[in-house]
Amino acid sequence: MEPGPPGATRPAEPGPRLRGECGADQAASASLLSGAEAEPQRRALAVAAVLPAGGCGERMGVPTPKQFCPILERPLISYTLQALERVCWIKDIVVAVTGENMEAMEGIIRRYQHKRISLVEAGVTRHRSIFNGLKALAQDQLDSKLSRPEVVIIHDAVRPFVEEDVLFKVAAAAKEHGAAGAIRPLVSTVISPSPDGCLDHSLERARHRASEMPQAFLYDVIYAAYQQCSDYDLEFGTECLQLALKYCHVKAKLVEGSPDLWKVTYKRDLYAAESIIKERISQQICIVMDTKEDEEHVGHHLEEMLKNELNHLKVTSVSLCHAGRDLQQVILEQCYNFVCMNVMTSEFEETKKLLNTLKESNLSILYPVVVISVHFLDYKSVPVDQKMENLMQIRELAKEVKKRNILLCGLLIFYPQDKQKLQESVRQSATIITTFIKERNSGFIGQLLVA
Repeated sequence: MEPGPPGATRPAEPGPRLRGECGADQAASASLLSGAEAEPQRRALAVAAVLPAGGCGERMGVPTPKQFCPILERPLISYTLQALERVCWIKDIVVAVTGENMEAMEGIIRRYQHKRISLVEAGVTRHRSIFNGLKALAQDQLDSKLSRPEVVIIHDAVRPFVEEDVLFKVAAAAKEHGAAGAIRPLVSTVISPSPDGCLDHSLERARHRASEMPQAFLYDVIYAAYQQCSDYDLEFGTECLQLALKYCHVKAKLVEGSPDLWKVTYKRDLYAAESIIKERISQQICIVMDTKEDEEHVGHHLEEMLKNELNHLKVTSVSLCHAGRDLQQVILEQCYNFVCMNVMTSEFEETKKLLNTLKESNLSILYPVVVISVHFLDYKSVPVDQKMENLMQIRELAKEVKKRNILLCGLLIFYPQDKQKLQESVRQSATIITTFIKERNSGFIGQLLVA
């Protein structure tokens, strides 16, 4: 938490100004359930979430507050909202943002079609922002569309990788014990310096833990704690669990968290988060190709090479003659990587058909979709200059689909060649494809790569 100025005061009653629920309707994503037997219990919980997002991110060292910093051209807070709203048993998500960022936050909700989101005015400190979010859930405002929950989860807007299992564990523990929080082992030993800058003493690392987010509380417990806490707590406190203990005498149950609960704090963390996101959305590749072509065609060699080289990923093949039905199934599985083999024609018919399907699906709203348009050149039958001139149309096509967050590049493969050279060309093509998919290098957009 970045502490606010010492002279700031407690928010005036009855509470913060509440903006109405925002967001467009969107098909709910499937929740990541750990077992069918847990589903009734999860749905029985009346749970809301509060995200304080009013910080300025001084430690990030950039002018934009870190929760709004872009990762793959999408604000960091949008990833966190997605992680929460995919959990169907979290009924309401209240985000506390500053007045100057309220309009920008509303734009994020609309653009990325977030749902179940309500906005409140943030306070000058983290605790004041949380308190404002809790007040919005108290049903003490006439225009409130929110319902008072049994359990409230408090989470950081800059911890985008929280999973449902952890959320459920802290929520269930809070229902039983009154409060609960995720913890992780300490990475470094904590030491206490003396006033003269020398070592006074150190803590035994094995006996202590790092407090992480999410944390969860019985709503009545944490709301009562905030109503009682001092101005000093609201200004300089950082630990919500401590407030529940200090003012409501509720000892929090500590739940072991996963390694991906880390908080984006410094600029380098943005690159780490981007790497994790790229890795997650690169786990499935769909190969689109006309299977009526000769099985000895170089396209089939490339398909087999990709499947062999990428055996740690899910590689799906889709026939063009059933593209509508098959592609819809692949899209429902949230595949963000497509390799389109233009085998039967010398133009972009197959690629254009694929791009139209992707644009209609809105798959690219949340993550960039990679499309690699593969073309084959038999230089004995088609003049090279004519073929290259046709293929350079990919630049204009790429500019058009980039507006929809679809990254398009072309790959030209020469054939026929002797068997050894053909194998090397196919292997090089597979390397180019996997690199572009993994890195999502915008510098390749609209380029025609040659293998």
